[in-house]
Amino acid sequence: MENTSFYRTIWRWHFYASLFVMPLVLVLATTGAIYVFKPQLDRWEERAFSNLSTQQAVSPNAQLAVVMDAHPGAQFHSYRLPARDGDAAMIHIGLADGRYMRDVYVSPQGKVLGSIDPESRISATVSRIHGSLLIGKMGDWIVELAACWAIVMILTGLYMCWPRGQGLRGVVWPRLAKGNQVFLRDLHAVTGFWVSGLALILLTTGLPWASVWGDAFRLVRAELGLVQGAQDWKTSSHGPHAEHDHDAMMKMQAAGIPLIGLADMVAKAQLEKLPHPVLVKPPGEPERFGPPTPMAWTIKSEAQNRPLNRSISFDVATGKELSRTGFADKHVVDRAVNYGIAWHEGQLFGWINQLVAVLTALGLITLVLSGFMMWRRRKPVDALGAPIAPAVPQKIRGVVVIIGVLAILLPLLAVSLLVLWLFDRLLLPRLPAFAIWLGIRPVQVT
Repeated sequence: MENTSFYRTIWRWHFYASLFVMPLVLVLATTGAIYVFKPQLDRWEERAFSNLSTQQAVSPNAQLAVVMDAHPGAQFHSYRLPARDGDAAMIHIGLADGRYMRDVYVSPQGKVLGSIDPESRISATVSRIHGSLLIGKMGDWIVELAACWAIVMILTGLYMCWPRGQGLRGVVWPRLAKGNQVFLRDLHAVTGFWVSGLALILLTTGLPWASVWGDAFRLVRAELGLVQGAQDWKTSSHGPHAEHDHDAMMKMQAAGIPLIGLADMVAKAQLEKLPHPVLVKPPGEPERFGPPTPMAWTIKSEAQNRPLNRSISFDVATGKELSRTGFADKHVVDRAVNYGIAWHEGQLFGWINQLVAVLTALGLITLVLSGFMMWRRRKPVDALGAPIAPAVPQKIRGVVVIIGVLAILLPLLAVSLLVLWLFDRLLLPRLPAFAIWLGIRPVQVT
């Protein structure tokens, strides 16, 4: 079986895909394993603002006034209810310069305890590494491209290690008595067999955030009218901070309209028993990645376990409930994406989800390290060490079909394949020594 043209072609695809994504898989697996503990990391960073006295507590209105006095010209974006008795409230503001945000922590007695730049949080930094390698749009494209080729790597690797009548040893469990070389090969194959499905789920559930795939999905979702309403997850080109209509409430006050205050909304939010974090957003503050609500207060949960979230809006003048939406009210497409995002972030099933995510990340790291060691052992000194190309390429139409389907589903993969094809046709014939080192037979220049 291993001498067939199809198998050897799959092996070559697996080799080149793996060689490209190995460093990035290490980065993504490591940062992903850290990020699934975002709730614990955020709680640890906020440890100085917990276990406070609740004696002589003041109203949320007074807390907000103290924060705004301490930050002249700032814009009020949201009030986060304390998760537990004795925790500080968190008031999210935009600074007067219009460029930066702050999470300001205020005690039950109305004293400002400190603030955190939300972009400097551990979880936020890890997220930026995971999503864009800290280099912006270019990094986002690189990560998305790596995810596309990682899918190719996993599918080809799964085909190669799949049992073919020779038993389950070396596929489902390793052969321990066959020496180090066989054990290394089995470690790679067995890990790949068990981790492939979970890794594919992680990769595909991360695509809605990606720049190219996410924007294409957003176009199909909204512009073609398949799903109504704004999506509640961001892509890299659509950040989390929409424009804030700071003057909305001030205009209503100037018009003599009596307004319901923050304290009233906090009281209503406390009665709802929503999962933490629970935010109270003022009139003019946009919904998550959506348009502003100039005439309504909004109470909502923004828990990472998205199926638990609900959002309730109240009339700014009367406090009357205007709307109430929950996960069940979303379109089936949005529900599926949000289930995937919650799983990807390790929050769908609590600590079990976190454990599975960490084990998947460790499996991917094991695949990368074992694959690298196998490659170094067989790599010639004067060549890249790619598997020998099949002698009968006309018998590998199945590979072309599989890659073609993946290219349709993954636009950035299609672009990279086009670039590789042009490289193979236009440059490699003029670089015969480099082509030989790569293990590719260059097309002859005519």
